[in-house]
Amino acid sequence: MNSKLAPIKLDSYQPLREVVFETLRDAIRKGILKPGERLMEIHLAEQLGVSRTPVREAIRKLELEGYVIMMPRRGTYVSNLSIKDINEVFEIRTSLDSLASGLAAERITDDELEQLQRLLVIIGEAIKDHDMEKIVEADTKFHDLLYQASRNNRLVGIIYNLREQLTSFRAKSMTYPGRLEETLEEHRRIVDTIAQGDVEGAQKASEYHMERSEHTLLLSMEDKEGNME
Repeated sequence: MNSKLAPIKLDSYQPLREVVFETLRDAIRKGILKPGERLMEIHLAEQLGVSRTPVREAIRKLELEGYVIMMPRRGTYVSNLSIKDINEVFEIRTSLDSLASGLAAERITDDELEQLQRLLVIIGEAIKDHDMEKIVEADTKFHDLLYQASRNNRLVGIIYNLREQLTSFRAKSMTYPGRLEETLEEHRRIVDTIAQGDVEGAQKASEYHMERSEHTLLLSMEDKEGNME
């Protein structure tokens, strides 16, 4: 990491983790920390004159807001996905999720179906409580269970690899006004068609969900760029 950050002034009324988060976010926005650059906790802490704990907490928040990507066994990098990258990943994900949902309509167990329906309730309650952490956790479990129900391990592996590339943008899309409620209804449609054993219906419901997710993500990115101008 070659970028040099100025030490943080420790006289702010804000919690230190928030000051570190805003400092790193501004450095990314201004190009001081460049797309694709690896972020090392210990180096950032040394430059900012703080311990590693607030840096670690700030990086997690940056990931939720789409500014960085955390890749297992490889480290944390400043996001550098382009619109073209996002389009390509969603094109593939749409086809694969459609396939997974169609297979789930044929192969899901009663227990798995019950778990999916229970997760819909949990997501709905979390939306009412504005509990974003719980929403993301339940949404992840929902899709994991859906993929598991396809009974195709290779398909699941490919989906997980692609999903990793968009994880950091997920919250950005989900927090777009009205998107959480739309997502819940789209999930319900997927579960309903799977419960009916409707392969084609499940495929179409999954395709619609992915298309709407991409559309909302791109809208949220446009809004962010507009606000930064």
